[in-house]
Amino acid sequence: MKVNVIRHLAFEDLGSFAGILKERDASVVYFEAGRDELPVEELLASDLLVILGGPISVNEVAEYPFLQVEIDLLKQRMAADRPTLGICLGAQLMAKALGSRIVCGEQKEIGWYDLQVSEAGSAVGMQWLGEENTRMLHWHGETFDLPDSATLLASSKLFQNQAFSVGKRALGLQFHPEVTASGLEQWYIGHTGEIHQTDGISVSQLRSDSERYAAVLEQNASHFFRRWLDTVLMA
Repeated sequence: MKVNVIRHLAFEDLGSFAGILKERDASVVYFEAGRDELPVEELLASDLLVILGGPISVNEVAEYPFLQVEIDLLKQRMAADRPTLGICLGAQLMAKALGSRIVCGEQKEIGWYDLQVSEAGSAVGMQWLGEENTRMLHWHGETFDLPDSATLLASSKLFQNQAFSVGKRALGLQFHPEVTASGLEQWYIGHTGEIHQTDGISVSQLRSDSERYAAVLEQNASHFFRRWLDTVLMA
């Protein structure tokens, strides 16, 4: 299985999902947005495309032209119902590709919060992400309108549209199920400006919550990701 990954920040990678793909003997290739030329035909042909998060806005296409390349690529992959996973910025790019607005939320959602999974979400394995003992890491300030062709899979207290599916093989997640406690240490460095500019959060609080919740999330996220891979690769 060939997996291509578009990464917008070096420290926001596949996290715990990398090990699951390795179990399946997947060949994983990262493309660094803004540095690498994105080979559209190769990315269209990959067995799975993952588009990761980042601190920029989907609406900043003029400043970051590669975003339009990603949007156009996603339009084609979703039209062809090719296995596609978007995380945070990746999910917003998927929504934009489907014609939705990307707008600022009333407040930023940074930290560990509950996730409410719909019946449709449970059908694709997301029930593990909404269990009572599980908190999800959220790290975003923008949100999107649910695309007309999409099915809502999950919500949080602050943001209604947290996850959606399109067709049988495309999944957009506004949150971060892939994170690990050790990996987040780099986030606290790389996102220090945003942390200090956001009321109500701090590195010490984020670290404390990560120590409390990250291990359970990693375990439950592994159940979810394995189930989703089985579903989309057999669909």
